[in-house]
Amino acid sequence: MEEDEVFEDSSTPMCDDKKTAPLSSSNVYHSAQEVIVERASINEENNVPPDFRKAASVSEESAKPQRKSHHTFPHQSLPTFYDGERTVDFVLVWDQLNPRSCTEEAVKRRRVFEENLAHEGLELEYEKPEPNGLTFIKIHAPVEVLRRYSEILKLRMPMKEIPGLQDVHAKTNSLLDEMNTWFHHVMSKFYVDTNVFPPRSQRFTAVYSRDKEYLFDIQAEGFFTPAIHSRIVQFILDRKRFSEDEQDEFAFGIERLINEYVYTAAYPLHDGDLRQPGSWRYTLFMEWAAVRKSFRYQPLDYIKDYFGVKIGLYFAWLGFYTHMLIPASVVGVLCFIYSCVTLYNNQPSEDICNKHQSIKMCPLCDYFCDYWNLEETCLHARVTYLFDNPSTVFFAIFMSFWAATFLELWKRYSAEITHRWDLTGFDIQEEHPRPQYLARLAHIKKREINVVTNTMEPHVPFWRMRVPATILSFSIVLLLVAMAVAAVLGVVLYRMSMLAALSVYGSPEFNSYAILFTTTTAASINLCCIMVFNWIYGWLAEYLTELELLRTQTEFDDSLTLKIYLLQFVNYYASIFYIAFFKGKFIGFPSKYNRLFTYRQEECGPGGCLLELCIQLSIIMVGKQAMNTVLEMLFPLFFKWLNTLKVKTGVRPGSGYTRSTHQWVKDFKLVEWGPRGLFPEYLEMVLQYGFVTIFVAAFPLAPFFALLNNILEMRLDAKKLLTYFRRPVTQRVRDIGIWFRILDSIGKLSVITNGFIIAFTSNFIPKLVYVTSVSPDHSLSGFLEHSLSFFNTSDFEKGSEPAHVIENVTICRYPDYREPPESNNKYDKTAMYWHVLAARLAFVVVFENVVAVVMILVRWGIPDMAGELRDRIRREAYITNEIIIKQEAMRALGLSPTDDILLHEGRGKVSKFGGLERRLWHEYSSSELDLIMMEKENGAMNRFYSSGGGESSTDHPVMV
Repeated sequence: MEEDEVFEDSSTPMCDDKKTAPLSSSNVYHSAQEVIVERASINEENNVPPDFRKAASVSEESAKPQRKSHHTFPHQSLPTFYDGERTVDFVLVWDQLNPRSCTEEAVKRRRVFEENLAHEGLELEYEKPEPNGLTFIKIHAPVEVLRRYSEILKLRMPMKEIPGLQDVHAKTNSLLDEMNTWFHHVMSKFYVDTNVFPPRSQRFTAVYSRDKEYLFDIQAEGFFTPAIHSRIVQFILDRKRFSEDEQDEFAFGIERLINEYVYTAAYPLHDGDLRQPGSWRYTLFMEWAAVRKSFRYQPLDYIKDYFGVKIGLYFAWLGFYTHMLIPASVVGVLCFIYSCVTLYNNQPSEDICNKHQSIKMCPLCDYFCDYWNLEETCLHARVTYLFDNPSTVFFAIFMSFWAATFLELWKRYSAEITHRWDLTGFDIQEEHPRPQYLARLAHIKKREINVVTNTMEPHVPFWRMRVPATILSFSIVLLLVAMAVAAVLGVVLYRMSMLAALSVYGSPEFNSYAILFTTTTAASINLCCIMVFNWIYGWLAEYLTELELLRTQTEFDDSLTLKIYLLQFVNYYASIFYIAFFKGKFIGFPSKYNRLFTYRQEECGPGGCLLELCIQLSIIMVGKQAMNTVLEMLFPLFFKWLNTLKVKTGVRPGSGYTRSTHQWVKDFKLVEWGPRGLFPEYLEMVLQYGFVTIFVAAFPLAPFFALLNNILEMRLDAKKLLTYFRRPVTQRVRDIGIWFRILDSIGKLSVITNGFIIAFTSNFIPKLVYVTSVSPDHSLSGFLEHSLSFFNTSDFEKGSEPAHVIENVTICRYPDYREPPESNNKYDKTAMYWHVLAARLAFVVVFENVVAVVMILVRWGIPDMAGELRDRIRREAYITNEIIIKQEAMRALGLSPTDDILLHEGRGKVSKFGGLERRLWHEYSSSELDLIMMEKENGAMNRFYSSGGGESSTDHPVMV
């Protein structure tokens, strides 16, 4: 393609998009006061409309010879304009074959919008339309725009280095830093490869100001990184107007233009191709996203530089969570190994399997089911012991401490990351309204002043719009919760009918397998229901949140997060809560069953419901993770395929069209990341965290399976971001946001649930009571007999007795503590029942309080920020201020960092400025430098300058 062809008129007969109207200076800014000042400072030359058809010319400031300022990494390879100098910082795309993009209103909006972009100082270059109708507009932000908006956004930028003051930035000491040499040698196999990702040295930063630009090394390569380029361009795109109608106060923002099909997409470009060695995208793909690198630490600083702080924090949290799962997994596996080793030493299961006691159990269902032998449940009893033994109690207590320690250590680690990434003191500025919010209120005539931005905004009618939306949202959420409960009830009915059918038609030896088969298939059906409901919940939750008319994106995301997590919590955990706390607890006894819709309630097996809880938990947790992993890779691949079809649409066979090699075309085929791209990733991990903590007493292997999943999850998420998604615009955040509060709530809930699972779901307390107060030799010998009550078969309710009896049975047994038939108070609860109940309640109280006290001690013993880090931050703040003072002193004396000047002072001392040497402030104290600065202002330094020591300067020092 010839270069001249790029700038030819890109219009087609279908869509004529002329750009000849006068420029509009109307704009919507983040801070009106700041921008009014900034607009006044813009040069008259910048207000002249550029020639759009021949690409905007380089501004006078950016045309001066200077170092390239668009490199983040040593070998960053960003695409450029056709002059080979200006980088492509952003791309706009619109489709000439889309009728909605070619209406008169769309053409006018596009023209005004692009003129306003150019009026703001951005430089645009137009590509020749593709045969498929796609038109690409490349955007470059020159240095003057970067300087201006860095000040508006209050970005913290690196200051000029001064030797001797940089040593305080050594990394905060951690436990691993104090390990011995051999351990570091072993761990070097897991650390980040410093040959590929050299350690980043931290530099002192300050809020950028053009008035104090002499403090910053603005000419340094990489001062304005590609992340800053794209962030500033996105900020401008989000706030530029697309209408000449001054009365339309909300005609602004690229997102609204995309929603109305004026544009098709807007995105920054990836750094090169995945198959192009030498780009950082390729390096990250090969050295970070590769599954073979799963056991290496993540290059977090480089991830942050490429994707931004928000995504960098997600991978930092995911990596920290995965590392914290290692001790939990080790302890869980050891507990399981202990269970396997002691399996044949468990007296109750051995009594069932080996003593051949002819214990006839009461029927499992009415009428159709016959009596059955307890020894048929031998397999069930032995498998139950693997998850219901003394190690379970230890592991539940350990995981409660682990959850508290995890959150406290994360806060400590997060403080170090916040410091290292220069987020300390970062505050999110006031956001503009969402385009969707404005669109829904377009018909509202009443306006009110926003007290923060001092702009007129639509007033949301409270009774007419907000209250009905809230009531509707609340009602539908309750309906969805009821649907989840109904699904659980349906699974319960399935289990009851399936168990009854297998009891009727199965052989006597099949009883033990029937229980396992029924539980497994029911859990699988429940998992399928959960995955279907997830689709319904996700769509409805977003729709309901839109109805709530939330003004900003942050408010919208927080409300959507809470809503979806509540629905997902009920969806995933309802069946597990049912088995853990309700199944088999209120069934009654054979002569008086408590019925539900005339049906008997489900009963637990002879060893309790813990095994069923374990099966349900393991299938849902492992199955969910496996399905999510597959779907997370398939859906982006599918949408990428759709975008590829869009690129090829309209290309006729034999037209001579060849596959484009331009990066902007390749990136268009990728999937849009979106403002909530991280939401499903966090949601998946937080739900997993619930499985690991809330019900860990029933499944000690949960942390181990979570660890295996997360090792792959980190690399697959990385591969997905680099392969299937367009490069996200960087975002600055301080922490993981509302997810931390959810994690904290889950940790507190887990203490309660684990205490009740051990006390009421497992057989730990009944066995403990039997050993301590009943057994003469303090063993479990006789516990099986002790835990089963007697029932006279003649006392069955009419119609519930077995219809087809193979042998005559007069007495059957059932698991409960009730009086025998010959007692005066037959079938009443025995004293042992109340004894066990009191012991269960006492255990819950003791467990909760002990764990709570230890968690308080953990929080007290692990401060949110290390003392050394706190001192380091204070020290760095002091030195940063010192650097500013020294630079002000040099500026007041007319010196520059490159001067080589001798300064004579009354005491006969001589100080030399060579490069950035610190000899001047080794000779003078801060107070003496202040006096020199004052003397300079009063003209007392004229003798020094007239003697050749320097040239007089009229600049005055800026007060810090």
